Amino acid sequence: MEDIIKEYKEKLPDRIIEEVVEKAGKVGNKKLREILDRVLEEYEVAKVDAGESVGLVSAESLGEPGTQMTLNTFHFAGVAEMNVTMGLPRIIEILDGRKELSTPMMEIYLKKPYNQGKNIKENAMLIKETKFGDVVQEFQINIAESSIEVKLDSKKMEALSISKAKLISLISKSLKGVNIKEHKDSKSEIILKPRGKVEDLNEIYRLKEKVKGIYLMGVKGIELVLPVKQADEFVIRTKGSNLKDVLELEFVDDIRTTTNDVFEISKVLGIEAARQGIINEVFNVIEAQGLNVDLRHIMLVADTMCVTGEIRGITRYGVVSEKASVLARASFETPIKHIINASLVGEIDNLNSVVENVMLNQRVPIGTGVPELRFKAKK
Repeated sequence: MEDIIKEYKEKLPDRIIEEVVEKAGKVGNKKLREILDRVLEEYEVAKVDAGESVGLVSAESLGEPGTQMTLNTFHFAGVAEMNVTMGLPRIIEILDGRKELSTPMMEIYLKKPYNQGKNIKENAMLIKETKFGDVVQEFQINIAESSIEVKLDSKKMEALSISKAKLISLISKSLKGVNIKEHKDSKSEIILKPRGKVEDLNEIYRLKEKVKGIYLMGVKGIELVLPVKQADEFVIRTKGSNLKDVLELEFVDDIRTTTNDVFEISKVLGIEAARQGIINEVFNVIEAQGLNVDLRHIMLVADTMCVTGEIRGITRYGVVSEKASVLARASFETPIKHIINASLVGEIDNLNSVVENVMLNQRVPIGTGVPELRFKAKK
């Protein structure tokens, strides 16, 4: 068996051979050779010929089905606030390399036994960001005393295991120059009052809004959580994303947990993981639309976006801005600006690529335009 593998080492990449051996299991040498021959045949067919315009093919492969995509948004059943941008808007969002997503979300996988439903609600609440406003039943402003009377929601506090004393301690750390005390007549109320003299009533209203947003517990940035049964296990889907902090939770499966924010993936796991994130996100959108695009075309786009070690969008500020050719940059957007700037510094265009040669009606360096044939004419 080792001799056969050694024979194919020079013909096939190591990764493909390892995958074949792993999936073939315990088979005879004859059968293994048949499998490797078939794989080699497929591999040779899949190779790109020298001079093939892979960029153009990939662009058309993605662009054509892109025109058939809908501008839809997917809503989770029964949860009005949970929606996911799908279709063309999501493709544009990914390929433009936008840092601010319209619907950032995560799919959090859990370790055993939590993925079978153990403490699923408690764990979901540990992930959700809880602010002071979430545990308040009512805010009342006392104009005469220049204070805010806060009626707490005891049921929510009990569900989150937050005591009144802990709540007061957390508010005290976040608010400076404010006195916090318990209400004399009600155990579920506290009173907030600025220490200094209040010159303007608007100060009290601003204080009320500030108090609402005080962070109490959970993972910052996770606005909503939704535990769902997926196949034979429970998964927590979220509105909002914070990959770094979520991966630190002990009940979270840090290998399978994902986010749709590729910049966050790059920051936490590196550019290789971000490249895979781009491929997965684009492929999922295309598949959800019932369209078919070869994975290699998506991979080429992802490689182009990540080749420098940072994510760059396919825009005039990203990939296009770094093209060596002035004419190629000018062909995308704002042509006058590019031509004037290149003229001012005396930039030279060597006409090495496709776009600039098409513009000048010259032989394009793809396909039969790659080789240069020279011959001596008979005298």
